[in-house]
Amino acid sequence: MNWITSMFIVILLAGIALVGVGAAGLNYIFAVIIPYIAIATFIIGMVARVIYWSRSPVPFRIPTTCGQEKSLAWVKNNNLDNPHTLWGVIGRMFLEIFFFRSLFRNTKMTLKNNGKLVYGANQWLWLAGLAFHYSFLIIFLRHFKFFAEPVPQWVSALQFMDGFFQIGVPSLLLTDLIILGALTYLFLRRVVLPQIRYISMPGDFFPLFLIGGIVTSGICMRHFSKVDIVGVKEIGTGLLSFNPVVPDGIGVVFYIHFFLVMTLIAYFPFSKLIHMGGVFMSPTRNLANNNRARRHVNPWNYPVKTHSYEEWEDEFRDVMAEAGMPLEKQPQASAADEAAEKEE
Repeated sequence: MNWITSMFIVILLAGIALVGVGAAGLNYIFAVIIPYIAIATFIIGMVARVIYWSRSPVPFRIPTTCGQEKSLAWVKNNNLDNPHTLWGVIGRMFLEIFFFRSLFRNTKMTLKNNGKLVYGANQWLWLAGLAFHYSFLIIFLRHFKFFAEPVPQWVSALQFMDGFFQIGVPSLLLTDLIILGALTYLFLRRVVLPQIRYISMPGDFFPLFLIGGIVTSGICMRHFSKVDIVGVKEIGTGLLSFNPVVPDGIGVVFYIHFFLVMTLIAYFPFSKLIHMGGVFMSPTRNLANNNRARRHVNPWNYPVKTHSYEEWEDEFRDVMAEAGMPLEKQPQASAADEAAEKEE
């Protein structure tokens, strides 16, 4: 029921845009007011999350380690899985951000009929995640053509490479197919695998259906239900220049697509999608594991009044001496004891 609920919510969102524009004629609200509200929500939400993360105490070095720590000179250490220098941390973060290295090394667990647990490689999840994220990035960058005039050359080059095979008119873009395939795999994985299905919540399915709705409506606009591209660009450049315009005759499919995009933007800071920014501030990733080389003191520790052993022995030295306990410094004889010794 979790995925059915998420799918129903996305369908409801599309229906809101369909009724709001197609029946009620609220074009200005969906083309101007809602985008500005969504972008403001995104900015405020992201700033609030970053401030919250930065104020969270990290008293000790807690990096995730998967290799040998730096110790003796003759012990070979792993500077990527257990970095002890800044460059090691940079290399680890680079591989994690751009190539999902930890996900590539992920394993899956299977319970056989004889009751034995078998562990194996799980690179299909890594491949689907990599394909999804890079396809999403390319699609995001391609859409800069709707916000700039003239269109930057790198955007045109990116779109040309995306439609390199020139299939159909307009040409079929590879990233559209790849992202749909990746979304399908990620969805089926959560539905088919009982272990993953058990821990999957509506918050896990909703982004998949929301992004799927965005991609599907975008493909429909490109290949089936034509829209006024000039009018779409007028909306984009108007929003960016804070001089919004709402041309007529764009088509309701665009408003459905645009409303789903704005929903994703507003939902982003409050969802699991926030891991895009959280990976940069994760202390399990961005800290060097140099505990053997440096002593790290918790900066949030309040001052504590200490009582050293020397002070404790000074306080109880005479009692300890009478009890025959070992002392680091013997008690000094008093003046009366010294006078009595002299008389004897």
